[in-house]
Amino acid sequence: MKLFEGLGKYQPFALAALRIMTGLQYIEHGSQKLFNFPISAQPHALSGLTLTAGILEFAGGALLALGLFTRPVAFLLCGEMAIAYFMAHMPRSVFPINNGGDLAISFCFIFLYLVFAGSGAFALDNRRNA
Repeated sequence: MKLFEGLGKYQPFALAALRIMTGLQYIEHGSQKLFNFPISAQPHALSGLTLTAGILEFAGGALLALGLFTRPVAFLLCGEMAIAYFMAHMPRSVFPINNGGDLAISFCFIFLYLVFAGSGAFALDNRRNA
């Protein structure tokens, strides 16, 4: 369709928006686990797995938002979300809508995409390669 033909030139900016917004959302998940901020009705007990997840989510989200080490960080976070899905969500039900795992699946595949696509525009990774 002719209307969408010129949009390809904006791909690095769309990728950056996806990376930055996903990173900011991920920081929020980590800060809620680590600092109970934003305040949760059900605060997390900081056991080994929850503490590890909180650190990965907070630090990994920050690195993604900045676009620093995007590919290796996204690879690590993709694995974290796959593990979270299979350990915490799938035992409740096979269907993601019923087991609350739809967000974990979405994060997992966004991170997998970032492993292959890279950081896009406005990333510190681009400054290291310049």
